[in-house]
Amino acid sequence: MQLETIVTEIDECIMLITLNRHKTLNALNQKMAEEIISSLREADKNEEVGCIIITGSEKAFAAGADIKEMRENSFSEMYQLDWFAQWDGISQIRKPIIAVVSGYALGGGCELALMCDFILASKTAKFGQPEISLGIMPGIGGSQRLSRIIGKSKAMEMCLTGRLMDADEAEKTGIVARIFTQETLLDEAKEIAKKIASFSKPAVQMAKESINRSYETSLSEGLRFERRLFHAMFSTADQKEGMSAFIEKREANFTNK
Repeated sequence: MQLETIVTEIDECIMLITLNRHKTLNALNQKMAEEIISSLREADKNEEVGCIIITGSEKAFAAGADIKEMRENSFSEMYQLDWFAQWDGISQIRKPIIAVVSGYALGGGCELALMCDFILASKTAKFGQPEISLGIMPGIGGSQRLSRIIGKSKAMEMCLTGRLMDADEAEKTGIVARIFTQETLLDEAKEIAKKIASFSKPAVQMAKESINRSYETSLSEGLRFERRLFHAMFSTADQKEGMSAFIEKREANFTNK
């Protein structure tokens, strides 16, 4: 596929996806959604890739969905095309995805970041769901994921007022995992991604699956799911190698088997 809206590169064990519609502050359109999902699936199948990073520019991760693309659509058109449904494909990616955010992550941009497994941000990052000012509401999961991450009250306030949240508040509320300076952000993110990629891929993917399951089920079912995955890991060569390396006080040599 000839990419028009993103740039991809493989840096050792990392797939780096950079949003590349800078004139529109990386506004998300249908073409970008198609290219992001396609690239994520490619990375998921690539045995050399252990972690994925999605980032934008210093000014904006993504400042929202492309309003011009959908403004004239009718309810029937939006419904029959199932607008935004393609973004659900991100939840099917098994390898970890890190959102690296500088500048604006608004509307669909905020929702894209929330779809990733965790967010690393610079001090310039600003998050928000300002759709209410356009006479609409979040449509790519903002109202659902925010409620689960930061609670009903904060999510309600953000969605009903359109207020932007800075990086410090986003870290305190759990939206952001860690904050770095603008200058070091991407390098720090790559080091974190490389560390994740250095571990056993089956173990990393099972851990991701287990954490995500906690949002989908009751505590008792989640605990049972976690325990069964934990038991299953004892059928892997990486479990034997990891525990042997610990006992023998050496670095583990994982083979992803």
